[in-house]
Amino acid sequence: MDGAFVVEDGSDDPRRFDVGGTLLVNGEPVTIVLSRRVGKGRRAIALDRPVERGAELTVPRSDLPPLQLGSYYVADLVGLEVLEGARRLGVVSDVVPGPANDNLELDSGVLVPLVEDAVVEIDLAAGRVVLNPGFID
Repeated sequence: MDGAFVVEDGSDDPRRFDVGGTLLVNGEPVTIVLSRRVGKGRRAIALDRPVERGAELTVPRSDLPPLQLGSYYVADLVGLEVLEGARRLGVVSDVVPGPANDNLELDSGVLVPLVEDAVVEIDLAAGRVVLNPGFID
């Protein structure tokens, strides 16, 4: 065995898993020492040290490309408080891709379309998303 494992829900950047690349596991850097395509176009990689099965692989923030104005990384949105005026609706637990647009999934299970008609403001510094009144029942 070469210690390789399949990466589930990998990156859209095909270079992300190149040999010599750096990923983070629990905030600690690891180096990719083997990378190959396996069935159905998935990627199998091996790292320079063992990691726990099911560990989440992340990318150093400095390796991410800059975003266009009005675009956000999912990690920036998760944990934001969602408000409709003064009413607290919940906290963003995930961003769910959709066929027409992404949706903010709240800890209550409610999905909010990530579109201008619904979202008035995303304020990362204040830790909140403000919705248009009456958008959520």
